[in-house]
Amino acid sequence: MTESRKSRPPVISRAIERGLSPFRGSAAQELVPQARLAGPMPWVIAIMVALTVIATAAGLALTNLAGGARDELAGGATVQIIEAEPGERARQAQAALDTLAEFPEVAAMRLVPPEEVEQLLEPWLGTGTAGEAVPVPALIDLRLRGDATPDKLRRLRAALSSVAPDARIDAQASWLRPIFTAIASLQWLALALVVLLSLTSAAAVFLSARSALGSNRSTIEIVHLLGGTDHQIARVFQRSVGFDAALGAGAGLLLGMIAVLVLGQQFAQLGSGMVAGGGLDWTDWLAVAMVPLAAVALAMLTARLTVLFALRNML
Repeated sequence: MTESRKSRPPVISRAIERGLSPFRGSAAQELVPQARLAGPMPWVIAIMVALTVIATAAGLALTNLAGGARDELAGGATVQIIEAEPGERARQAQAALDTLAEFPEVAAMRLVPPEEVEQLLEPWLGTGTAGEAVPVPALIDLRLRGDATPDKLRRLRAALSSVAPDARIDAQASWLRPIFTAIASLQWLALALVVLLSLTSAAAVFLSARSALGSNRSTIEIVHLLGGTDHQIARVFQRSVGFDAALGAGAGLLLGMIAVLVLGQQFAQLGSGMVAGGGLDWTDWLAVAMVPLAAVALAMLTARLTVLFALRNML
């Protein structure tokens, strides 16, 4: 093929190039026809984009949830006075409050009322049985200046050991460490889903492009004989795939956004402060809106590379 191109007279070569100049426009689409929405590729892309939008929104929401919870609990600590005798428990609680007030690291503190503690234990111990069947410890809610580091907690324990020997102090973030670990696992799962869905979309475009090449093999050979280049032919398929991918991505974005909004309303009805911290801000919505654009770009790039590679092996 290369020798025949070199052996052509310049006049014929220029005539062929002029004849193929409309090949870049709508005439190329008619020369290598591509049925719109006739194949499964647009619908596959729509489904993949919808699932990717949901996975992306879920991953961003989990990131906001974990970040907000860490910021809120970073300087939190809880003191428990574990003493069965009520009078001694109250004395140690008051002594602990007086001692903690002298520490500059303590920004605020509050003795949790017994009624509030009983409400927290009610789902496990039942109504009215917390103080009778099981001794309820006295709780002191602390807010420290800065993070509740092990060094700060060690100094607080040393000071409380002499005035309140039954006192235990723990960072509030340590209680939720298993939850943070689970949230991190879900974040990695969402990222893995996004990657897998992207690969699946690329595979669908690859199969669709190969099928279209096989259906138009004779036409492509004629275009090659007339002097058409591989890049010109690849541009035709790339444009066609881009159009179908844009339609599928738009439909997928619409379906995904509806699912995200419905799920968001369901979680908002839980009334949990921790869940409320998992809302999406404008940057997150912008990232979600980039999903269909990335899907179209991936589809066009996959189609172009697939066609170019196949044409090199075909002719």
